[in-house]
Amino acid sequence: MNSHPNSPGSEPGAASAPAPVVLIAGVTGGIGAALARQLTAAGAAVAGYARSAEKLAALSAELPGLFTVEADATQPAQVEAAVAATVAHFGRLDAYVHTVGSILIKPAHQTRPEEWLRVLDLNLNSAFYGLRAALGPMQTQNGGSIVLVSSVAAQAGLPAHEAIAAAKGGIDGLVRAAAASYAPRNIRVNAVAPGLVDTPLAAPLLASEALRAFSEKMHPLGRIGRPEQVASLIAWLLTPDADWVTGQIYSIDGGLAHLRPRPKV
Repeated sequence: MNSHPNSPGSEPGAASAPAPVVLIAGVTGGIGAALARQLTAAGAAVAGYARSAEKLAALSAELPGLFTVEADATQPAQVEAAVAATVAHFGRLDAYVHTVGSILIKPAHQTRPEEWLRVLDLNLNSAFYGLRAALGPMQTQNGGSIVLVSSVAAQAGLPAHEAIAAAKGGIDGLVRAAAASYAPRNIRVNAVAPGLVDTPLAAPLLASEALRAFSEKMHPLGRIGRPEQVASLIAWLLTPDADWVTGQIYSIDGGLAHLRPRPKV
């Protein structure tokens, strides 16, 4: 973001900068809702879209200042409408965060073609639609910040993750190319790449003590991530402290992608 309510260097008595406007795709999900809470507490003007009107209403009741739009992230016209509604409501768009996605754990030979296409649609296509729509208003302003959500599966060879690894790997490429394209316009594009995070989406993978213990052992730090941790990293990427950061994919995965600890004996 190019403005922030607590930007460093503000002189006492000077007019405060306007609250940054952030649009969160998938705002009712585990990471999206955690981010909405953190940004609202920090004084940002927060908007969000998701498919479920019921979930949007529940989150709006918790966060009265939240501006919401019912929209399907896999439908580009609906995504463009959500961006346009946010700009019409707040007058600008400083940041866009795309937290829409899915989890499919199946080896390639067991993945049906329709499952493959759905994974691409929910993860890669939706991210492209969101980025494309957000670039419109940001190019008419003094830049902006876009954060997508990748995955540890795009960075580490995990068995039975072929579809999701391909989709999230596409996001990594999208981030780098878009960051290069729009850096001259002061638009930063980054991503975070979580490991397994304790969200409703991941609930089937953590449905028993045995499954949770197995997943914890996969991560070198020996525990599952919390949505608030991922949200905090995203929130930092939107602040002036990160305004020299673009084209990066930040691992937040308990060490899973890059560490190989010595086995216990």
